[in-house]
Amino acid sequence: MPAKSASQQKAAGAALAAKRGDMKKSELRGASKSMEKSMSERELEKMASTSRKGKPEHVSKH
Repeated sequence: MPAKSASQQKAAGAALAAKRGDMKKSELRGASKSMEKSMSERELEKMASTSRKGKPEHVSKH
């Protein structure tokens, strides 16, 4: 599943780093914290590898 916004892509990257042990899980906040718990490493890789070019910084929920 590709990221829909730049912030979603960044959060996935942080969650992936924590899942791989490159970053402490205690350093995660907000979306990246829940992503690390609920998504597999493969899912996070797909989301984190999405290009940010042309993506909005945030996407509204509505």
